[in-house]
Amino acid sequence: MKSRDTRLREVYVWELPVRIYHWMNALCVVILCVTGFLIANPPAIMSGTEANFSFWFGKVRLIHFLTAFVFLFNFMFRIYWGFAGNKYAGWRNYIPHRKAQFKELIEVLKVDILMLKNKPVESIGHNTLASFIYFALFLAFLLQCLTGFGLYAQMSKAFLPQLFAWVVPLLGGDLAVRHIHHILMWFFILFTLFHVYLVFYHDYIERRGITSSMIGGWKFIEEEVAEKEEEEEKAAAKKA
Repeated sequence: MKSRDTRLREVYVWELPVRIYHWMNALCVVILCVTGFLIANPPAIMSGTEANFSFWFGKVRLIHFLTAFVFLFNFMFRIYWGFAGNKYAGWRNYIPHRKAQFKELIEVLKVDILMLKNKPVESIGHNTLASFIYFALFLAFLLQCLTGFGLYAQMSKAFLPQLFAWVVPLLGGDLAVRHIHHILMWFFILFTLFHVYLVFYHDYIERRGITSSMIGGWKFIEEEVAEKEEEEEKAAAKKA
């Protein structure tokens, strides 16, 4: 019989708003990618079917636009929660600015990317490399919102889309913006594949409840790591 002699403590990491954002965002990305792919390659045009197919295609565009609004407001809420949420959701955790963060980033590169070490980097929230990658992803979300609503502003006189009317002229015209928007769609598809693979890989290797933590919010952390975190928090509170 095999067993692991490791003391673990449950730590509440991902707050409910973060979890709602995560799953809402995942659903929106799936819908937007599927409908976006159909919009980029309209079946009625590509296959030569009859024009009555265009009514179904109109519904696809409507779903894409409505989901885009949900995606935008969900993203705006996540920006706000980066200031209002706990330290694991805060922007200070996503943008490396301390010596310890850069040191951890290098260690994660050695373990996960270069495979020069086999001892995982212990972290309660995201490790520094993952946090920085997510920050880059947020920038991609921002650019996707700008290009998407910039294109939508050309066909809608509504107040919100018109706030983005400056995007298309700034980025070089309609065709350039469409290319950027389409390339970003494939970036999100590839990111999703890598993201799902790494989540299940780390969940299997580390046994810390990474997958379930985005459902219930709790992760299983080694007692020593949790105690070290508490000591650092107390030291920071005394300095403050």
